[in-house]
This record gives sequence, C-alpha cells and structure tokens, in this order.
Amino acid sequence: MKMFGKLSLFSIMLVTMIALVAGCGGDSGKKFLNIATGGTAGTYYPIGGAMSEILNNEIKGMNASAQSTGATVANINMLKEGQVDLAIVQNDITYYAANGVEMFEGKKVDNIRGIATLYPETCQIVTLDGKGIKSIADLKGKRVAVGAMGSGAEANARQILAAYGITYDDIDEQFLSFSEAANALKDDLVDAAFLTAGYPTAAVQDIASQNKVRLLPVEAAKADALIAKYPFYTKVTIPAGTYGMTDSVEAISVMAMLVCTDKIDDALGYEITKALFTHLDRIQAAHAAAKAISKEGATKGMPIPVNAGAEKFFKE
Repeated sequence: MKMFGKLSLFSIMLVTMIALVAGCGGDSGKKFLNIATGGTAGTYYPIGGAMSEILNNEIKGMNASAQSTGATVANINMLKEGQVDLAIVQNDITYYAANGVEMFEGKKVDNIRGIATLYPETCQIVTLDGKGIKSIADLKGKRVAVGAMGSGAEANARQILAAYGITYDDIDEQFLSFSEAANALKDDLVDAAFLTAGYPTAAVQDIASQNKVRLLPVEAAKADALIAKYPFYTKVTIPAGTYGMTDSVEAISVMAMLVCTDKIDDALGYEITKALFTHLDRIQAAHAAAKAISKEGATKGMPIPVNAGAEKFFKE
C-alpha cells in the first residue's frame, strides 16, 4: 500500500510537470508587446491602436496591445522600468531623456532605441495681427505664454527665443498651457504664445475664429542654427490658409516617433518595422496626422540610436 501510495504521488507529480511543460510549449511562439500611447482623446492612442492591430495581423504569434498613458514623459519612464516594450513619444523629450537634461536632469535613460520618426509636431508662435508683432525678435519686452512649467513646449520656447538672443529676462514670461494661452490671447492678457502641436491646432483655430492671427516665422538661418545645436528639430512650412493666413510660414517641428527598449532584438525590430511601414494606409486611416508618416522620412530628426533591425529595413 505504501509503495502504491508513493507511485500514485509520483504519477500525479509527473502528470503535473508534463502539463506545465506542455503549457509553456504551447505559448513558446507567442510574442507579447505593450505599446504606450497617450490619452484617449489625443493623437497617439488611435495611432498606437492601429499599430497593435497591424502587428497582430502581420507577425506570427504576436500579441500586441496599445494602452492609454500620460504620453511622452510617462512613456519614457515606463520604458525605462520595462513596463512597456514600444512607445509613441516626442523626439525632443526622448533626446532629453537619453542625455539626462531638462526634465530628465540626473535621470538619464539608456535603454531606449529608435524604430522610426513619424510625423511633425510643430512649434507655433501665435500672436494677434493687431499687436504689430512681426518677428520673434519683436517679443522683447512683451508678455509671452511659453508653455506649462517643465513641459516640452516650454523647452522649445526657451530654445527658440535663445536663437534670437532673447532670454526670460527680456520678456514677461507666462507659464500657461495651450488652452490657457489661447484664452489669455483672446482676453489681451498676453501678447504672444508658444505651443507645440500638429497643425491645425484646435486651440489656435479657436483664437482664429474670433481674431485675425499671425504666426511668427523661424527663418531658415535660425532654424539651421537650432538644428545644429538640437538634432531633434526639423524644418517645416505651415501652409497658407491654415488659420486664415494669406501666406505660408517657415517653422520648425519636433517629431512624434516610435521607440522600443533595448530588449527588442534586431530580428523582431525588423519584423515590427516592416509590418508597420508596409501597411501605412491602416495607420493613416486611424488619424489625419499619420498621413505625414513615410519610409523616406522615418529617420528625419532621429535623436537616439536606431534598432539595427529597423535600420536594416529602411536601407532596403
């Protein structure tokens, strides 16, 4: 009886081990990827959702899911902690993280790799036509909304002003969000406002619905100097008519980009990049901003090392 009892116990343990091994073997081909995006009302979330759907459909054994987050800074911290595998982020803030500067001062992030830059998020300097302000140089002595304290937009404002020899000592700086700045402009509480977003931006459209707006240009020479110092910037032209303006406006942009952790190997990096860039139509159907995504522009404004698999795809 004792021998039978021991054999029975051994048999149960053996069956359990076989079941566990079989269970593990059944999932051995699965690839689980979490994609960090942004708020559900923003641009990143629908684009990330389309990306996860493409990866699930096009890569064998893939189980990718997009999750709503607090956007770039939160996404980078989640990547750093290994909580997500892919993320949509702004390239300027990614540069700050990789170099341990600005809001990442003393908190350098080493484990981020680029997949691709996606579409521009333009630095827009907005004033009202009646203010008589025609150049960024004219902002000296003015009340200027520079973005929320510690935000990416505020860093953009500081850097652009510096290119014109202007510091906060030369202006009355106001740390306001996009919507706060729009209201302040309409109420004549500020003379100009900086914001960073894809155009047309709802906050500026709101101002333009009641006032004639002027966008201040970042001239080519100043843009070149900024790009030489901060490699995440790119040149763009805001088309005439965007906010009722009669002329196009020279500007600079940061880029939304897709990044991964260094745990994504080169083979998977290649698979991810190929799947996304051979099905761009599906991403572009998710949000109008994605229409600017292209294989040709996928390394434009790239501020960090690129996953070798992604790099291989773009060279094909």
